[in-house]
Amino acid sequence: MKCLYCGSLDTKVIDSRTNEDVTSIRRRRECLRCGKRFTTFEVYESIPVMVVKKDGSIEPFDREKIRRGMVKACDKRPVSMAQIEEVVNSVEKNIYNSLAQEVTSQKIGEEVMRGLKSLDEVAYIRFASVYKQFTDIDNFIELLHKLKK
Repeated sequence: MKCLYCGSLDTKVIDSRTNEDVTSIRRRRECLRCGKRFTTFEVYESIPVMVVKKDGSIEPFDREKIRRGMVKACDKRPVSMAQIEEVVNSVEKNIYNSLAQEVTSQKIGEEVMRGLKSLDEVAYIRFASVYKQFTDIDNFIELLHKLKK
């Protein structure tokens, strides 16, 4: 790390601490050339993931949208917020672990449906009806037959 005072690259870390939110590290450094001390902060660099929607538009990934959709689908069902959060975390983890900078809304929807299917079949059908944009009762019946198998 370059010294703020003399510009030397020869510095050492005296103390390191994580911030309260554990998203950055505060480091106290000392220049070995001039002896002055200074503080630096290290933060995680996250790669923004963009979502390509069905209409071709692109927007930043937002885990809150997933949570809101799941909460609506699970309304008045025996599914806890902790279970919903677990699925949201799993979907987000899978997206970031893919290392892709762009992901389709279809892929996200399929991941959410997979999670909901294991939690509650009624919530799964509710989410699928909106996600797949069912237009008539035949779509519901087809999904129910697939679910029953």
